[in-house]
Amino acid sequence: MAQGPKPGLSRWLYTTNHKDIGTMYLWFSFAMFLLGGCMALVIRAELFEPGLQIVQPEFFNQMTTMHGLIMVFGAVMPAFVGLANWMIPLMIGAPDMALPRMNNWSFWILPFAFAMLASTLFMEGGAPNFGWTFYAPLSTEYAPPSVTFFIFAIHIMGASSIMGAINIVATILNMRAPGMTLMKMPLFVWTWLITAYLLIAVMPVLAGVVTMMLMDIHFGTSFFSAAGGGDPLLFQHIFWFFGHPEVYIMILPAFGIVSAIIPTFARKPLFGYSSMVYATASIAFLSFIVWAHHMFTVGMPITGELFFMYATMLIAVPTGVKVFNWVSTMFRGSMTFETPMLFAVAFVILFTIGGFSGLMLAIAPADFQYHDTYFVVAHFHYVLVPGAIFSITAGVYYWLPKWTGHMYNETMGKVHFWLSFIGLNLTFFPMHFVGLAGMPRRIPDYALQFADFNQIASVGAFLFGASQLVFLFNVIRTIKGGKKATDEVWDNPQGLEWTVPSPAPYHTFSTPPAVR
Repeated sequence: MAQGPKPGLSRWLYTTNHKDIGTMYLWFSFAMFLLGGCMALVIRAELFEPGLQIVQPEFFNQMTTMHGLIMVFGAVMPAFVGLANWMIPLMIGAPDMALPRMNNWSFWILPFAFAMLASTLFMEGGAPNFGWTFYAPLSTEYAPPSVTFFIFAIHIMGASSIMGAINIVATILNMRAPGMTLMKMPLFVWTWLITAYLLIAVMPVLAGVVTMMLMDIHFGTSFFSAAGGGDPLLFQHIFWFFGHPEVYIMILPAFGIVSAIIPTFARKPLFGYSSMVYATASIAFLSFIVWAHHMFTVGMPITGELFFMYATMLIAVPTGVKVFNWVSTMFRGSMTFETPMLFAVAFVILFTIGGFSGLMLAIAPADFQYHDTYFVVAHFHYVLVPGAIFSITAGVYYWLPKWTGHMYNETMGKVHFWLSFIGLNLTFFPMHFVGLAGMPRRIPDYALQFADFNQIASVGAFLFGASQLVFLFNVIRTIKGGKKATDEVWDNPQGLEWTVPSPAPYHTFSTPPAVR
């Protein structure tokens, strides 16, 4: 007789069940998403019109910094880890994750890390105010005292990520059902395997750079201080050696989710499966050799600029392969547009727009014009909001009936989609124009000629933020009840997760399924 969950709070505190831990990751990331979103709304409210209206410039800088840190490390990454925890064992026919106790530990240290980060808002001198990229010497010599708590919080988040990644690699390589070869795995599992290797490779680099900051602040070293023989540019090189693969850590699992959803609603197998796997691996490899495209304006030698320019353009090739494969999967399919498919199609279109503006930024001489303007903000939000956030939302709608045993409300799902889609484009599309016209980013005040576009962007941001409450209501309503979901849920689902009952039992696959 399989045991069910423990009663009460102890179920969540001590659980080693991959579904419980996945659920906690998803709720935690949604809470962080709302917190980071509120910070974005403070930024957009201040920028609604020129002049200083609502907050002081120092607090504005704290908001831009905390918004970035919370969205990257608190919302997007834990959401993908939550989906991985829930779905990877179901997709590969494993009874649970390979290292269940470490799984519990890697989740439970996160709330403490973010509590520590958020507490800096109430400390003397305020929260970190140097941008989410925390460039030295802004983050060392000129930082508020709370920077030490920020460094500790980053260490704990990094430890959580490394433990989660090791667990995912161990699970995928050792616990697949008999007959499931690597090239039979769903693409979501593949993208996560590659992402986990990226995490294991780059998280120690982040730990290293924040430790060097700590030494410079408290122990008299001069890693990043020119006065003591160091170099502030060293910080940028180390940070972006972590930071560029990090961008792909936040997008590769999204490729996996979309590659599960599009074939289901196009009622066709995924076009070019093996090319998708090789493209994902190439993107991961190339992400390590392009870091200095964030630094074209620092005065590096022309050969360096050329190398990083061409290497960055090369990443467009495997990414383009993926887009063509998704479009080919949809071509002549019997498509229906349920909510997950709407988010997935929007992902393909809007992520491609973000990719094109990325190619513009990759051109070194042109980047001198774009650098540190709102064009950069537009670019990376077009990659991360429709990229990471839309794909996570699509995945939640797609798998929610399997998790809860109930169908979500389709009308509310579509309302959520259209409000999000319109809000997103109203917010970030105008930023391309103000950026090209020269509006610098991370400023609380701006010249009069940028006012119209900023007003549109602020209205869009509040619309986008409000639409997430529709999502929250729909999810809670689905958990509580609703139309019963079948085991297959959708017309044409592919994969082992659709062979178990809905809701998925607390312990699945006590005898491994055979994959033919």
